[in-house]
Amino acid sequence: MDQINLFDYMSDKTKESESPLAARMRPRTPDEIVGQEDIIAPGKLLYRAIMADKISSLILYGPPGTGKTTIAKVIAGATRSRFISINATTAGKKDMEDAVNEAKSILAMNSQKTILFIDEIHRFNKGQQDFLLPFVEDGTVTLIGATTENPYFEVNGALISRSMIFELKPINAENIEKLLRIAVTDNERGMASYNPYIDDEAVSFIADVSGGDARHALNALELAILTTEPDKEPLGEKPGAGVTGPADPSRCGIHIDLEVAQECIQRKAVRYDKTGDNHYDTISAFIKSMRGSDPDAAVYYLARMLDAGEQVSFIARRIVICAAEDVGMADPQALVVANAAFEAVIKVGMPEAQIILSEAAVYVATAPKSNASYVAIAEAAEEVRNSGSLPIPPHLQDAHYKGAAKLGHGLGYQYAHDFPNHYVRQQYLPYELDGREFFRPDGQGYEIKIKDHFKKIKGKEN
Repeated sequence: MDQINLFDYMSDKTKESESPLAARMRPRTPDEIVGQEDIIAPGKLLYRAIMADKISSLILYGPPGTGKTTIAKVIAGATRSRFISINATTAGKKDMEDAVNEAKSILAMNSQKTILFIDEIHRFNKGQQDFLLPFVEDGTVTLIGATTENPYFEVNGALISRSMIFELKPINAENIEKLLRIAVTDNERGMASYNPYIDDEAVSFIADVSGGDARHALNALELAILTTEPDKEPLGEKPGAGVTGPADPSRCGIHIDLEVAQECIQRKAVRYDKTGDNHYDTISAFIKSMRGSDPDAAVYYLARMLDAGEQVSFIARRIVICAAEDVGMADPQALVVANAAFEAVIKVGMPEAQIILSEAAVYVATAPKSNASYVAIAEAAEEVRNSGSLPIPPHLQDAHYKGAAKLGHGLGYQYAHDFPNHYVRQQYLPYELDGREFFRPDGQGYEIKIKDHFKKIKGKEN
């Protein structure tokens, strides 16, 4: 047994030394975690639970590179639990059975708890998720699930109800800069043995374009250092302000400037899955930006969707809906423009369709806003649901069929065009709804003209 442990230990040490920088720089304790201060800083619930060894099952939800796996491993280390990791994209029922059986054996032999970490847990189907329930409930395993999708949509209710949910946010640029500087100067796990030194503007660039993904930033730094030729001569003295490193000025250093950083960090992938949670977040932000009269934000989210390959027809439909719902009668032309854009992008296709979509989005975003038409149909629909099909006033009923006159249908109807201003006061709503108003123009844009027109023909404010 000791021999096996020794071999395992040596294997782990070899893997550690040969692992990518992002893996080597993973925090080992809660206090080493950079970012996610909202959930794991001293005094926060998750931090207190880890330190008190009172961890229940968790679901960690957030975009890639925000520390889901790291936090799971930190929890296992801090609570001295066995750590078993499986990935839901490749694991089957046998893998879960093996993990559960191993956890049972460890618990029986030496009373050690097991953290079962399931990456991309949303990929498991309902049956696979249900398999875990009894072992979570009886304490055989403490489940930590990681997902990039909203767990309330993708993880079944039984697991959700037995787990604490923590949302991880993209790591801000300031914290990523901190990680990069540590990696440059850390001799044990970082890159200090290569004697690198990096300009502040290069650090800022990598942090900015990494999109909150610490792994992406560290991978870029590692690539920059490993592919850059050392200086011809030793630096001779430590760099001054604006530079981090090198570890040993008496040796030749590796200089990472802005140009090197730009070459070594790949263009970050847009986090946008057309069937995932971020899809709905982005289209929601797009619509709310148009509604909120912010054309800059509207075209930004439009660009994100187009860059991710979203269908132009899908985007155009949303602009049409926004034009009707949020602009409405304040500028009826908005719906005409949006519908024309919808038809045009189908005919034209990309890349020119992006110009058409931009024009329509900007028009809707800058148009005066009113949801009076939307409110009108919503209230009318509610009235119909509540009161049913109320009788139509007889004078409005069809008078053209045989026998209509005997029934009184159409009798007494007054033809509006026969009266001044082409208006005559008569009952149009069912008598039970006399005086009820559904459309209430609020005086934005073209609705000012509507109010003035109503005032003129009806002789009162509407």
